[in-house]
Amino acid sequence: MQTETKQTNPQTEANKKWQEKNREKAKYLRNRSTSRSFIKNQATLEDIKELQQLIQTRIELLTSTSEQTE
Repeated sequence: MQTETKQTNPQTEANKKWQEKNREKAKYLRNRSTSRSFIKNQATLEDIKELQQLIQTRIELLTSTSEQTE
């Protein structure tokens, strides 16, 4: 009976190592990807209108914060 050793792809290992080292950035990118996918593939008109309002509120917050630090 042969014993199989599971070998991992070097690229997969590199990706895993990067994700462990950059947890916050990986989480940010994963969330951004999920958001974009939802908007493109599943969002209803009602969802999009709600998201527009949330985005506008976020823009205003970021703009006012940016202006205060200058």
